[in-house]
Amino acid sequence: MGRINAPKYVISVLERLERRGFEAYMVGGCVRDLVMGRRPCDWDVCTSALPEDVMAVFRRSHPTGLKHGTVTVISHGSPVEVTTFRSDGEYRDHRRPESVRFIADLNSDLERRDFTINALAMPLSGEIRDPFGGRHDIEKKLIRCVGDPEKRFDEDALRMLRAFRFSAVLGFGIAPATLSAIKSKAHLTEDLAKERVRTELEKILLSYSPQVISDVIEYGLLRGIVADSSAKAELYRLGGLPKNRTLRWAGLCALLRSVGVISDTESFLTALRLDSAVIRNCSKGCAAVSEGAPKDTISWKRLLASNGMETALCAAAAADALFGTGNLRLLRSVIQSGECFSLRQLAVSGKDLKALGFQGTELGVALSSLLDHVIIYPADNKKELLLNLAYKMERA
Repeated sequence: MGRINAPKYVISVLERLERRGFEAYMVGGCVRDLVMGRRPCDWDVCTSALPEDVMAVFRRSHPTGLKHGTVTVISHGSPVEVTTFRSDGEYRDHRRPESVRFIADLNSDLERRDFTINALAMPLSGEIRDPFGGRHDIEKKLIRCVGDPEKRFDEDALRMLRAFRFSAVLGFGIAPATLSAIKSKAHLTEDLAKERVRTELEKILLSYSPQVISDVIEYGLLRGIVADSSAKAELYRLGGLPKNRTLRWAGLCALLRSVGVISDTESFLTALRLDSAVIRNCSKGCAAVSEGAPKDTISWKRLLASNGMETALCAAAAADALFGTGNLRLLRSVIQSGECFSLRQLAVSGKDLKALGFQGTELGVALSSLLDHVIIYPADNKKELLLNLAYKMERA
């Protein structure tokens, strides 16, 4: 591979380290993406320079993970993580090493990484360092651990979820030995922080292959979170939903609950530490269509009126996942039509009805009745007409 076309701020970091006599490489996912012809999202650098050397070279830098040799350098206004070559000590919590040792050998640094496709390094010359066959695995579209897969998963149990995430995002298969190790080490994921699990699941969920979550469940990586890991849900249907996190969580929950993989949407999302808005809207939305989806615009407007737009969108996404497409499209046409489905859109207000003599609960009942009338007869959303209807209600 020839001289690479990395951003100026990354090139600058490599050049300055090399000028000071240090080895410096782009490393990991950014190199993998360059090999695959993808646009990297993040640019990481590894170097023979010790952290204090890096901070001496770059005035605008600060130690963000000094224990592990990482310094964040601000180059041309952009942050670049620069990490010293290292080897890891013993892992006791299946997450982070108890200690690290800074070394001068790039290959030994790459040896500690998770998968061969991420154990790639590239200097300014563009000549890729690939001691573990990462480029071959990219050609074969294969996720394979560096070295002994059971050891890799003992070190960091999240790597098992990352294997499925890379499989979903890149469209790669997982090597048999790596899959076998996942099966034998799956129990280690029970002790992972649920926020870390959720992050990996969400990346799968928003990929082009969200059905890979079925494999995550089948291999036991959500023990203690799902009720039944043996039941099968048709998660390929999620691919038909927009790449919107809330809508895809709603679709996922609807499908998992329909076959008993989870017993309750709210409990499942709470266990994964989703934010309160997603939990509330997905839970209410899934419940609204558990027995079937609204069949017409009037029914969708009533659902909008009683639950609000975000919950209604979740309901439509859940309905599309459960019963087939068309619900989101119909709901969006209702929303875009401009027809009234909320008290805020109603041509009369509570103040208008108070002037007619409505008070207390009667006022709320009257507004609801007028809203339902307008939902059925949208052309009647005119102030004079609605005041006349209200007057007749008050006189009745």
